[in-house]
Amino acid sequence: MVRLNQTSNPRTSVVLSAGADWRTRAAGQRRVSGAEFPMPRRPAARLKALQQCLGVIRAAINTKRWAQARHGLSRARALVNALPADLTAKEREQLSVLRKRFEARGTTAAKKSAAKKKTAPKPAAKKAAPGKAAPPPVPDLGARILNRAALGYGPVGDA
Repeated sequence: MVRLNQTSNPRTSVVLSAGADWRTRAAGQRRVSGAEFPMPRRPAARLKALQQCLGVIRAAINTKRWAQARHGLSRARALVNALPADLTAKEREQLSVLRKRFEARGTTAAKKSAAKKKTAPKPAAKKAAPGKAAPPPVPDLGARILNRAALGYGPVGDA
């Protein structure tokens, strides 16, 4: 059932109270791409908006908000196309890096590159002399208290 909102606004707004017409309402709605936004008029304002947009994209990719990143990428593309290429060389380079990071999301290559960044480089292991076999590494037990009675050694100090 659809009812009209009773307010002082001369425009009537439709309030959905049942799910009967959701299918037809959803068909009329479409996803906003990000390219439909009020474009700043002056080139300096466009450049500033592009730099802000790059920061938003970077933050969205780092926090894995892919819908926001997609929206920002299409907005940045519209801004880059509206500016001369000589003004936006650095921004175009940043945008291509961000676009590659966005496209590589969820792939094994992206996960491997993220894992490489997180782990520290390991020192190279020393090779043993050719005639001697290397002894097995001794595990570091730290300051653990061993339960000697459970291992079958009996109580400690009762002689």
